[in-house]
Amino acid sequence: MQHPLGIKPWGNYYLDQSNNNFKGDCRGSSLGNLAILTDDLILEILGIFDARDLLSLGLTSKVLYCFSTFDDLWKQLIIKKYNGDWYWQGTWKLTYLKRSCKEYYLEPVSNYKKSTIQLSNFYSDTLFQPFLCSSTGMEAYLGVENIDRRSNLELSDFIREYAIPNKPVIITDVVTKWPASKKWNMEYLVEKYGNVLFRAEAIDIKLNNYASYYKNTMDESPLYLFDKEFCKKCDGIDDDFSVPEYFEEDFFSVLGENRPDYRWLIIGPAHSGSTFHKDPNSTSAWNAVITGSKKWIMYPPDILPPGVFTSADEAEVTSPVSIMEWHLNFYKETQKSKPRPLEGICKEGEIIFVPNGWWHMVINLEDSIAITQNFVGTWNLKNVLLFLRDKPHQISGFSNLVWPNSEDIYNDFCVKFKKFYPGILEKLELDNNEDEKREKNKKRSSLWEQLKRRDGQEERKGFTFGILVDDE
Repeated sequence: MQHPLGIKPWGNYYLDQSNNNFKGDCRGSSLGNLAILTDDLILEILGIFDARDLLSLGLTSKVLYCFSTFDDLWKQLIIKKYNGDWYWQGTWKLTYLKRSCKEYYLEPVSNYKKSTIQLSNFYSDTLFQPFLCSSTGMEAYLGVENIDRRSNLELSDFIREYAIPNKPVIITDVVTKWPASKKWNMEYLVEKYGNVLFRAEAIDIKLNNYASYYKNTMDESPLYLFDKEFCKKCDGIDDDFSVPEYFEEDFFSVLGENRPDYRWLIIGPAHSGSTFHKDPNSTSAWNAVITGSKKWIMYPPDILPPGVFTSADEAEVTSPVSIMEWHLNFYKETQKSKPRPLEGICKEGEIIFVPNGWWHMVINLEDSIAITQNFVGTWNLKNVLLFLRDKPHQISGFSNLVWPNSEDIYNDFCVKFKKFYPGILEKLELDNNEDEKREKNKKRSSLWEQLKRRDGQEERKGFTFGILVDDE
């Protein structure tokens, strides 16, 4: 695996220096006084440069050319200046230059294919890592599939085997019945909605512009189209799919137009996806693949995936920058440790149930189009209510105009819910009180056992020890 500029990871230095012809690392001689800075710090400094400065800097030495052409720098420049108003030219740098100057001549060179500048003996993990991640295939990570796959699944069986125990499942014979399954691909969507602006991470971009990127990118973490307003923007598109019977129950519908964000069109090239996360507001979800395929890795709510770090309340989640970086550094660990994650491939025409609270990572194995929707049903209602009540500052997707204070959402939802479904919340609240009582009784029993043991020890010493424990 050879970087187009000849950059090598630092591990190669220890191999190369054993060669009799080795002339040493060229970093110091090429960077001069800047060599004292780490590669990460150099990139951070270059992040404040404009395009003209980066181009000028790249003329000073081969190593600085490598830094100044680091594609993520140009990605940030083009997003800041043009948002999504650009047409993909193979790299972010070329896309920026062509967008800024239409007369700019472009060589017919694809991203990461070849370069007229080649370095020897330049080592940088920081600059090599994105190339490694974008060039690594997923074949080595597809051997395990232990998520249940079902067809002809009765609703009662889904509830008993998956909804109540809060367990993932891939259902193979639902999406194939949708009109979208027969019509949708990128060419069809571009023809119908090519001039419509869609949300792709931090930018708004026309679908025909995104399609040019989608088909030809080699990014480590490709730009992911994830649009929550697609049914409003695209006339008639909601006629092409329907909510499966397993997920029709959705109690957030009592809020009407003020319900939180819940449905998205997802389009992304191979290697795009989402790093480990839990779905918002303790909701469950379904994700239907129209074209392509997705690899899922899932952990139960109480098992933190390796390489993921959270604050005590899980409000802050930190994980590796890219999905492939996680696979390269942590996937082997998942196969040795227990419990092992659930893994599965959701293929074209299939749909996966994502239970509430489960950690999950998703990567597109090929160019993919999908729909996902979050929901609140009977079996996760209690968890959602507790989340809204106990974690108001982690609530997401609700309008700040309607609820400037997120602490009001719980009460407002309960009021609306009681109007539509009288008696259910009262039973849930009773169950909640019973749960709390059982938990208190467990703690009391545990404390009482400790006290009895301590009493016995004190008696053996000639003393009698007694304590009165009140309800608290």
